Amino acid sequence: MKRRNGLQIMGKLIGLVRPLLHIMLGAILLGVAGYLCAIFLTVLAGMGILKLSGFLDGFSLPVLFAVLGTAAVLRGVLHYGEQACNHYIAFKLLALIRHQVFASLRRLCPAKLDGKDKGNLISILTTDIELLEVFYAHTISPIAIAVLTSLVMEIFFFYYSIPAGLFALCGYLAIGVLIPVWNSGKGSGQGMVFRNQFGDLNSFVLDSLRGLDETIQYGCGQKQLKELEQRSRKLNEKQTILKQLEGTQRGLTSLLILLFSFGMLFLCALLYRSGLMDLTGVFLCTILMMGSFGPVVALSSLSNNLMQTLASGERVLNLLEESPETEDITGQEHTRFDNITCKDLHFSYEDEQILSGYSISVPKGSRVGIHGKSGSGKSTLLKLLMRFYDADQGSIRIGSREIDSINTTELRDMESYVTQETSLFHDSIANNIAIAKPDASQSEIEAAARKASLHEFIQSLPDGYDTMIGELGDTLSGGEKQRIGIARAFLHNAPLLLLDEPTSNLDSLNESIILHSLEELGTDKTVLIVSHRESTMAAANIVYEMSGRVS
Repeated sequence: MKRRNGLQIMGKLIGLVRPLLHIMLGAILLGVAGYLCAIFLTVLAGMGILKLSGFLDGFSLPVLFAVLGTAAVLRGVLHYGEQACNHYIAFKLLALIRHQVFASLRRLCPAKLDGKDKGNLISILTTDIELLEVFYAHTISPIAIAVLTSLVMEIFFFYYSIPAGLFALCGYLAIGVLIPVWNSGKGSGQGMVFRNQFGDLNSFVLDSLRGLDETIQYGCGQKQLKELEQRSRKLNEKQTILKQLEGTQRGLTSLLILLFSFGMLFLCALLYRSGLMDLTGVFLCTILMMGSFGPVVALSSLSNNLMQTLASGERVLNLLEESPETEDITGQEHTRFDNITCKDLHFSYEDEQILSGYSISVPKGSRVGIHGKSGSGKSTLLKLLMRFYDADQGSIRIGSREIDSINTTELRDMESYVTQETSLFHDSIANNIAIAKPDASQSEIEAAARKASLHEFIQSLPDGYDTMIGELGDTLSGGEKQRIGIARAFLHNAPLLLLDEPTSNLDSLNESIILHSLEELGTDKTVLIVSHRESTMAAANIVYEMSGRVS
């Protein structure tokens, strides 16, 4: 996994703000104006005290109080405007990031998602993206606001005294820069560890829920509970470290605010005794120092959540930038489906060799069976035909065209692929079948179900085709799920039908019905059946072993 430093992550995330830059600038200006109003409330109050004490001339008290009231009202209005702009940007960008993440998942699947931890993916799609709201709504503009507000304050300090201005600058840098950098350095790796462990815990809980029946059956409840407690304890330990860093940061910030506030008072007193500052300057500079830490304190507090936020940002960026196993092909000439020729195929998953010099021919309109033991590479061959993966060596041709020169959408339209595991959605049976053809009519859905030996079963249900399927298809048996997958393939009506162990969960009666449906396809369709069952090979007129052709 690619690792970046904090600045690189922030740079990448800030780059997404570009289309909304004008709103971000508005938020920054509103924030600076709002903080200046808040700071000068105390200054105006101090000026009022000086006026009443006779130390300040040239100001009318009614005007001073009117300005004070106006500043108080403006502080609320400006702060609201700043927050509204920041949250508008944040939620717009979160929607954009979610869209990009789902587009990335579509690009990466299925090959790159086969080995992905589903709990971690869910964590990225939910909590990691949600945490980015903190960055966009409460990080970017506060940094700019702190810098600009501090610069304005420096103008006032330098107006009264250069030493006072330099001392204030040291205070702003210590609280707004040194503490966040120190805090981030102390916990730079803790945020990523916490987010990864959080994702791992999600995966464990998800797996435990899916395997609840087996856990109860084999009496593994205590073991699972112990594992859950252990993982939760480790996560809590990491969270405690982050909380300790947060507490240390807050304590240091409060201490430095006190030190620099009283330090400004003593410095101004020394300047007053040396004749370098009048009493008004002493009073106002001290008040300014005490009241102007708001923006840099907000900047310092960012480091509390920034470690987790940047870790979440890096996890999201890694997913967005991950390259797919195969790149989609576009812009090629149209091709027609024809004979399939696989010649001298070599393929391996990392260091594990699966296919080595395998060749096969599938004539158009034939029913070809591939028989072999589990793990011999039968399913891998179908994935290569779908171009989920590219072969390491060798060629796969449809007619005279290599499949990596055929438009990807066109290639997938030519193929109906039934996998060993049928994924079902929490929806009606009709809609689950219609995934293969969203605009299919009811009669088309029923015709596909009949071919898959599913129609009679569906009709026996109280709501028929409108019956809702439970989450992950838990309300159906393995055979019923498999037949829905086969019905999808029939509904898709592609010229090439790829079947991976299509009858592994079926009894002999339903197997014979489906095999008969395949035989009835005649030469209109080309069928490639992969199975370790001898009986399934009865539907094929050509049979290959993974080690070579046998008939």
